[in-house]
Amino acid sequence: MIDGAEDELSPRAMLAAELTRQRERAGWTLAELADRSKYDPSYLQRLEKGVRLGSLDAIDALDRLYGTGDLLSKLWRAAKREAGQSRFQGFVDLEAEATSIQEFAVSTVPGLLQTPGYAEALLRTRGPKSEELLTQQVTARIARQDRLIDAKPLNYRGLLDESVLRRPPRDAGVWTEQLERLLSAAEQPNIVLQVVPFSVGLHNLLTSPLQLLWLPSGRTVAYVESSWTGHLVEETEEVDHLRLSYDRLRDSALSPTESLDILRSALEDH
Repeated sequence: MIDGAEDELSPRAMLAAELTRQRERAGWTLAELADRSKYDPSYLQRLEKGVRLGSLDAIDALDRLYGTGDLLSKLWRAAKREAGQSRFQGFVDLEAEATSIQEFAVSTVPGLLQTPGYAEALLRTRGPKSEELLTQQVTARIARQDRLIDAKPLNYRGLLDESVLRRPPRDAGVWTEQLERLLSAAEQPNIVLQVVPFSVGLHNLLTSPLQLLWLPSGRTVAYVESSWTGHLVEETEEVDHLRLSYDRLRDSALSPTESLDILRSALEDH
């Protein structure tokens, strides 16, 4: 454990310090640990710095690599209890380590593709807040997009309901920047965007923004949102049901090429 510092460190800090100690004890660099664990080195570094708490999947994998039994997982559970994490924070930690994400956006641009201006306009709809808090929330949201341009970038597929493109913010300049951002994103090799046109009609995900996350462990989890909260779905049977609904909707969506044409038309019309 951590010599003489247990009483001075929070559980989260103890976990971060122990992760660093175990790696150094093994004589591995972050790059070597990444090769052995199959997790991105930048993600592992964030765990060691305490910036991310990570998921239990990741911590269990490190316990096995280091031969530490359940030491790290116990520290992780204590840190999570201390943090009193919200469901959304739990999702953000999983998002940070996911290798692939498939998302369906019902009425707003997905967070991973939002511009700062669009994110700010959307966050303002949630009610009065200080400018300082608003800035922090926008910064945190945009920082999550680093996953799309990492050394090992996230594979991302987004299904955008047509209503996403028909509901602009009031600021015309913000909407121009956002449409341009969607177009540039759709041209990246690790990003696929498909528009779900109104002509598809009713479907099983119509009222349920959904994200499916593939984790390095091979496990898939889902995150279902509403206007006020979100819910992590980890039970295999429920995740499989959501995956099937997503696959069926993807098959009904416009092709990536057709969707690019729709995005260009939306920008030209605007």
